[in-house]
Amino acid sequence: MTTSERLIESTRELLWERGYVGTSPKAILERAGAGQGSMYHHFKGKPDLALAAIRRTAEEMRATVEGVLGGPGTPYERIAAYLRRERDVLRGCPVGRLTMDPDVIASDELRAPVDETLDWLRGRLAAIVREGQERGEFGPGLDAEEIAAAIVATVQGGYVLARACGQPAAFDAGVRGLLALLAPPAA
Repeated sequence: MTTSERLIESTRELLWERGYVGTSPKAILERAGAGQGSMYHHFKGKPDLALAAIRRTAEEMRATVEGVLGGPGTPYERIAAYLRRERDVLRGCPVGRLTMDPDVIASDELRAPVDETLDWLRGRLAAIVREGQERGEFGPGLDAEEIAAAIVATVQGGYVLARACGQPAAFDAGVRGLLALLAPPAA
């Protein structure tokens, strides 16, 4: 792995663990095993490196989610697979956690990949809900965008609740509740 790649990967990990403010250039260099000048050789500074790391995290999240949502099954089964996919609940969402970082939110440039990813996710989920409506799996009166927003809110809120109590059970309960609400009527 190149020095540039090590810097990006180290920054990704540190942003997830500590947030933007808590991620110092020194910590990045130590984690990457890189020399003092290497960050500025490859990047303009911490914001530039953080942007590369956030973009990489967003791209990976989209690919992972698309692998589940684009997989086999009915719309309900694909949404259920997304909600139940394996994740480190107590660490939280590497993209969602950035929304709680005031420096990321204050920067249009750093916030953009976060906004774009969450917008993409809501749009992708809404399309699956509409597909389910066309198949008669979901009620025609449901607003696909609102259901998609509720799914994303359940996941992000589930992370918060699980972290607050130190137990993944809080996340799992939210998922079970949402799936019960979305379950197609029995034939």
